[in-house]
Amino acid sequence: MNVRAERDIYTVARLNAEARMLLESGLPPLWVEGEISNFSTPSSGHWYFTLKDRAAQVRCAMFRSANYRTGFRPRDGQHVLVRGRVSLYEPRGDYQLIAELMEDAGEGALKREFEKLKARLAAEGLFDAALKRPLPPMPRRIAVVTSPTGAAVRDVLHILARRFPPAAVLVVPTPVQGAAAAGSIVAAIETASSIQDVDVIILARGGGSIEDLWCFNDERVARAIRASRVPVVSGVGHEIDFTIADFAADVRAPTPSGAAELVVPDRRALLSTLSSAFSRLRHIAVQTMARMQDRYGALAHRLARVHPGSRLQQQAQRLDELEMRLERAAGLKLTRVQERYAALAQRLARVHPGGRLAQQAQRLDELELRLRRAAESLLARVEHRLKLAQRGLDAISPLATLERGYAIVSGPDGRVLQDATEVKPGDAIEARLRRGVVIARVTGVRE
Repeated sequence: MNVRAERDIYTVARLNAEARMLLESGLPPLWVEGEISNFSTPSSGHWYFTLKDRAAQVRCAMFRSANYRTGFRPRDGQHVLVRGRVSLYEPRGDYQLIAELMEDAGEGALKREFEKLKARLAAEGLFDAALKRPLPPMPRRIAVVTSPTGAAVRDVLHILARRFPPAAVLVVPTPVQGAAAAGSIVAAIETASSIQDVDVIILARGGGSIEDLWCFNDERVARAIRASRVPVVSGVGHEIDFTIADFAADVRAPTPSGAAELVVPDRRALLSTLSSAFSRLRHIAVQTMARMQDRYGALAHRLARVHPGSRLQQQAQRLDELEMRLERAAGLKLTRVQERYAALAQRLARVHPGGRLAQQAQRLDELELRLRRAAESLLARVEHRLKLAQRGLDAISPLATLERGYAIVSGPDGRVLQDATEVKPGDAIEARLRRGVVIARVTGVRE
């Protein structure tokens, strides 16, 4: 009987491999609190240490891909919180914790308090996007709530002066670290908000640990930001730092310098925009002038077709026609009267009775009187029409314009000048006045 064949005999490597799989699958990722000892960092960049408490200890490994996110360098004796998964190092059979996150134990408590306050204020609606106010495009006065001696205030003032010199800046000093800092920050925000010509507030502080920035996680500061009369821009810490003040602010900037850049426009960008707008405006003006010149040319062409001179010629021709018709009508009427008079004279000569002759003579006088009156009336009407026509012609006659002190100027070719560009210096021109003609020579042309 082969006893060895009936038994499932493990190798050490198989034992350790299956033990590792059981450990990794049997326990989920978990948080472990303890004190660091035997901390070491080889050239690979990985961290190896022991996590212990009063009763036990466990080996830990934190690979470089995970430890670069830790904001501090651990040290022996430091009390930390480690989140990781339980595993086993097969070559030695060592049970270990593969760390993925590490926090200072005191910092971890602060973060839990931070998350608790953040959740409560968010549920209250203090961080709602609908409450966020837009920043003024060109603020007249900016209040900077910060420490008057830190690097943050120098960076903010330098950037504001460089980007937008017209903006006035008021520094409202306040401590930005320590137990009493939160109350001072609230008072400074209220002071800045009460100044009528302040358009926006920058709340600024440089980087630091979570303890250093803790005053910006105070509920009173968040409520003071929301109660401010003007928008508040937070620029606290570095880009990876988030505080309750950041969530309550109308705009969050990654750094104090970033806050200054958000609050004011860039002077060079503004000048570039103005230059582009001026170029567009000039282009539009040139196009408009070209269209107006084209329209002016078209109107001038139309005016030439309906010039008063053409109408004057037509009216003069009509007047001549009426005059000739009047002369023909008057001559025909007189001819008929004369013929009738001659006929009557012949009849009178034939009959010659005295009484009839007297009657016919009286009749002849009456007819002659009527004829004269008719002729005078006809001539008066025609004369009246001629006077009306003459006044109309005088109203539109270029000669009437001359009576008012104007002149008709013609060029060397005799054509009437309408544009200064039709002549050049040295050309001879004639100006017809109300009486006489002035002969001159061009010395200059202005358009």
